[in-house]
Amino acid sequence: MLTVGIDVGGTFTDLTAVDETGRVLVTKVPSRPLDEAGAVLEGLAGLGIESRAVRRLVHGTTVGTNAVLERRGARVALVTTAGFRDLIEIGRTKRNIPVLFVPTFVRPRPVVPRPLRFEVLERILADGSALVPLEPGPLGETLERVLASEPEAVAVCLLHAYANPTHERLVVEALKARRPGLPVSASAEVVPEYREFERFSTTVLNAYLQPLMERHLSGLEQRLLESGYTHGVLTVGSSGGMMTVETARRLPIRTMFSGPAGGVSQACFLGAAAGLDDFITYDMGGTSTDVCLVEGGRPVIGTDNLVGAFPVKVAQIDLRTVGAGGGSVAWLDVDGSLRVGPRSAGARPGPAAYGLGGEEPTVTDANAVLGRMGVGGAIAIDAGLAREAIAMLAGRLGFGVEALAEGIVKIAVARMTASIREISIERGHDPRDFTLVAFGGAGPMHALPVADELGIPRVIVPPYPGNFSALGLLVSDVRHDDVRTRIGPLVAQREAIASAFAEMEARAAGQLETEGFDAGARRLERSLDLRYQGQAFELAVPIQQALVDPVAVAQEFHARHLAMYGHANPAEAVELVNVRLAASGVVDKPAPAAVRGASRTLQDAAAGRRAVWFEGRAVDSPVYARERLPVEATLVGPAIVEEFGATTVVFPGWRGVVDAFGSLRFERDGGVR
Repeated sequence: MLTVGIDVGGTFTDLTAVDETGRVLVTKVPSRPLDEAGAVLEGLAGLGIESRAVRRLVHGTTVGTNAVLERRGARVALVTTAGFRDLIEIGRTKRNIPVLFVPTFVRPRPVVPRPLRFEVLERILADGSALVPLEPGPLGETLERVLASEPEAVAVCLLHAYANPTHERLVVEALKARRPGLPVSASAEVVPEYREFERFSTTVLNAYLQPLMERHLSGLEQRLLESGYTHGVLTVGSSGGMMTVETARRLPIRTMFSGPAGGVSQACFLGAAAGLDDFITYDMGGTSTDVCLVEGGRPVIGTDNLVGAFPVKVAQIDLRTVGAGGGSVAWLDVDGSLRVGPRSAGARPGPAAYGLGGEEPTVTDANAVLGRMGVGGAIAIDAGLAREAIAMLAGRLGFGVEALAEGIVKIAVARMTASIREISIERGHDPRDFTLVAFGGAGPMHALPVADELGIPRVIVPPYPGNFSALGLLVSDVRHDDVRTRIGPLVAQREAIASAFAEMEARAAGQLETEGFDAGARRLERSLDLRYQGQAFELAVPIQQALVDPVAVAQEFHARHLAMYGHANPAEAVELVNVRLAASGVVDKPAPAAVRGASRTLQDAAAGRRAVWFEGRAVDSPVYARERLPVEATLVGPAIVEEFGATTVVFPGWRGVVDAFGSLRFERDGGVR
């Protein structure tokens, strides 16, 4: 029997299967944006796997993210407290930093137009008491108008519902009684914490995605069952933990970053086996690049992010994404300057080198021109077509073809480097203290120049980098995140904190027991969101026990505030905002397998030589087949290492070695600069 991980990306759908002996099978197929299930079945067929032989199938998807960015979700109606109809449009009356000084900026329209926003007369106060009760008569009249608007889904967002969800539950029950089967999202279930704009925005997006995710997951399940698969389908959430499809259908907003989260999970799993605690993950695919800082073996879990222009307040691995991938298109701005991305050639037509009809120059085409990509792999590379695409742009700029190709790659590297600076230097971390873990189809090709730019001394390219995120789906545990808002001075909240944890832990125990996890397979992670009184935002502080020592917790908060912002004030009172719990059910994981069947000498892995361009000149470079590299083999740049789904470029000045698990470990030739 096999476990299968499927990462549905914007360009490729990656499949990784592991059998009971630890043997790994990988493949890539072009993604099908309107037929994701078809791509999955094509991949299984390509691996020669019958669906009935699969005992667990986990998938990560960008379906939700793409739907929000492309604004192709459901027709949603919003039910809210009287006077708050326009909250999702007003927001916080401020621009985001990237558009702060753009005079032509126009605020993006909410996904719910004003005629589809309906008010009900009620009012819950911040302490949970009811100032204005919810009367059944007026509520019924409002809901009749809601249903007459023919929504595909409804979002119910009432003021302070996190403190008392009674009114929201009455609205949800009345809607379901009138229209059974209508997807309804209640803010007290989606985001049970304060900050109305973020809570409303997240709940509206959840409703916006519900019908789409229902069709996607139902279609995938149905096609798999028809092909002989007999188990349930699991989905990885944005926090890196697995969830059942029932949870994903009900709370699709929690899957927004599921694909990239799998790569971080696998990097943490690999890091634990290799004794690596502090590293930066660098996942460059066909459409974008995702980076994440991991400290002490654990990624930062955040609760505030943006998808497009919309706040999303759910637990998620703190990733930063930049629109720079192998398929990113090179183009000229109005002033004639060269730009790369964020627009991508996607799966079809894809880069010109794929021979699928693409004509615009991309990062992949630039690498093909520079000799850094061979003709084999997941998709055959046509260097002639790549050269034609680059030549058209080079002619407009008066550059040589190779010079422009190097320029395209350097611009892409600069954009990716900036995103790593954001999660490291801008947060008080020195990149020189970390290792770069590079994966994705294009990550190993650009990892060493990225490390050079940041002064990162070590780079690791793990086995199967092109399918790394799909492999990571198989090592993710089932996870449930919960939160309770309890605003007040920390010193006075000791009992309230213990009570909130008791409530959340009882709920989590019931969920995990239903999913088949006994007490020995459960793990709890507790944290508190704290701030100085008067601050608008807070920091998460992990704690070990439900019954806390307020003095010790405050000291930890001061230390974290100092590290994050460069200052702290121990004399100032600390305020509690939220109590958080992450409950996990630990699943069986495929153990990292030592390299088997490798050649005895480096020469046995030689696959030829070719001219590769570095810094303006062609250099005759050896090419190696990664699957034949022996353990402890040393690679000295310049060199190329090819495998299915990825190519590793060893730049001049770098040296690498193959470790016992098949990872390529690189350092600068001659040590750290």
